[in-house]
Amino acid sequence: MIRVVAIDDEPLALRQLEMYIARVPFLERIASCSGAGAAVPYLEQADALLVDIDMPDLSGMDFVRSLRHPPLVVFTTAYSEYALEGFRVNAVDYLLKPFSFNEFLASMNRLKERFELQGGGLSRPDHPLQFKTDYKTVRIEPDDIRYAESMSEYLKIWLEGETAPLVVLYSLKRLAAELPPERFLRIHRSYLVNLSRIREFNRTAVTLDGGITLPVSDLYRPALLDALRK
Repeated sequence: MIRVVAIDDEPLALRQLEMYIARVPFLERIASCSGAGAAVPYLEQADALLVDIDMPDLSGMDFVRSLRHPPLVVFTTAYSEYALEGFRVNAVDYLLKPFSFNEFLASMNRLKERFELQGGGLSRPDHPLQFKTDYKTVRIEPDDIRYAESMSEYLKIWLEGETAPLVVLYSLKRLAAELPPERFLRIHRSYLVNLSRIREFNRTAVTLDGGITLPVSDLYRPALLDALRK
């Protein structure tokens, strides 16, 4: 399954993308966004972006260029002059609006081929993770992770049954990319949580089993609410 984020500032165009995605069995839409900024919280879960180029606040092209490690990209636009520029940023494909479902499906088949060539999402396995700390290697099961906290270049990983965190030289972004995205999510620039540990939540915070309360930032709140609804 290819996890995709649809981005378009036109409501009708976004709705069409949603309907087309729903008809393709190997696609899973994880978010629909009316602007590039709204897609940021979903990037670590996404295998691909379906993004309009011509948007008012930040163009889809500039958005993709700003990403250090972008997912696979299929551009959509009403302007044919963007086609060459799209391929210069290594886009998988370019769909010229208005496009039919058959044109969309052909593009998604090309996306699927590229996805499978790159390993088909195998970079996020659900098996023990290994960390080097204190001159030794520690192996932990993903489900034992309750939450992780970023401390500059280091991470504090709080584990089930442990009173003190595991401290490792690691980035929160890298950890998020290595965990199953349907079970782990960033809720703040400094925090990632195991969704199964959440017992209460509101607009600004989540409370985990055991009474630990962590902040939720505006940037990551939509992705959290979507995940909890699912």
